[in-house]
Amino acid sequence: MANRDSGKTPANVAGHATQKDALRRNRLSLLGLFGASNNLSAMVRMPSGRTQVVTRGSRLSGGEVIAIDADGLILQKNGKAARIEMPGS
Repeated sequence: MANRDSGKTPANVAGHATQKDALRRNRLSLLGLFGASNNLSAMVRMPSGRTQVVTRGSRLSGGEVIAIDADGLILQKNGKAARIEMPGS
């Protein structure tokens, strides 16, 4: 556990934890899901770079979050539903 003492992240851990260009600029991105499985919340990155926590019913990017599950969130906009998943999934 020498790396723990040095404060550096082992290369194999950093490689698994990061993905090059996983978040596209100027697009809505899902950063994480949290909470009880029957009442999940999601953290998203807005196209502006700002982060926001949303729940079912939240307004987001001109649409409404209609569902959040273990696979991501569903955003309804202009009568169409689109799933937003975690980057790299």
